Amino acid sequence: MKLASLKAGRDGQLVVVSKDLTRYADASAIAPTLQAALDDWGTLAPKLETLSARLNAGEATSHSFDQGSAHSPLPRAYQWADGSAYINHVELVRKARGAEVPESFYSDPLMYQGGSDSFLAPHEDIPFRDAKEGMDMEGEVAVITDDVPMGVSTAEAASHIKLICLVNDVSLRGLIPGELAKGFGFFQSKPSSAFSPVAVTPDELGSAWKDSKIHLPLNVDYNGAPFGRANAGVDATFSLADLVAHAAKTRPLCAGSIIGSGTISNKDKDGSPGRPVAEGGLGYSCIAEIRTIETINDGAAKTPFMSPGDTVKIEMRDASGTSIFGAIEQTVRAV
Repeated sequence: MKLASLKAGRDGQLVVVSKDLTRYADASAIAPTLQAALDDWGTLAPKLETLSARLNAGEATSHSFDQGSAHSPLPRAYQWADGSAYINHVELVRKARGAEVPESFYSDPLMYQGGSDSFLAPHEDIPFRDAKEGMDMEGEVAVITDDVPMGVSTAEAASHIKLICLVNDVSLRGLIPGELAKGFGFFQSKPSSAFSPVAVTPDELGSAWKDSKIHLPLNVDYNGAPFGRANAGVDATFSLADLVAHAAKTRPLCAGSIIGSGTISNKDKDGSPGRPVAEGGLGYSCIAEIRTIETINDGAAKTPFMSPGDTVKIEMRDASGTSIFGAIEQTVRAV
């Protein structure tokens, strides 16, 4: 099934969305918010599934679904932790500055705890303060869990993945080096992220959901042109279940925890760094990656970071070309 949160109050109004994303049915009689549904998922999910089946059969009272009226599925969450499943991205960034990737990165995922108290809506402008901050988008996928016990295995973690969505993990590249140099991790360099209008249960992905990975391209368009077409199921050192298990290694995760994949990144067919879409490659899911490749190849980056008026669209389509999660569509706006 597909779920969304219409803009209402601080935590949104839970609705069930049709498979083609054209209609929705009010689900507030079952659970007022997505968080409430996740808090009692075992009891409420079957009721939401029944409503979903009725909606898709044309039997439920429904209304036209406008993606612009949706907030992120969880407008705020108890937990937002972002990993780095695609080590190709890490390898490139480190190579550009002449640094080796520690061997442990291939067996022990990177992860940071992001700000989860004020997500942007999927069609909300991205606030821009200063060009020196180096604003970047990051196209990712993420999972939303129910209650996850501490110390779960990867196999056990997979069973706690209840919903999947897309993310634009906004990053301020100009602030990252200074923050990391302090030895305490990201904070100011990671402002509010935005999530796709719709979150879906794993079964909605069919055969594309395998081994806790989505085997489909993530389409990232920048200023109206194709920028990234990397496949989320390729070059992933860690699965989404691996990342959930990592997050729960020393603490339980409460229902409504969101775990991100990190920037989706593919190598080229010959194993070399990816090429731009315009040159027949799969492109990139963030600006930093093309800048690192420019630095490696040409000695300096030439692609600028984002500035007011720039637009980004992040979407994933199934094999038939149908949008699965709806689209994150944002414009950078000076504040």
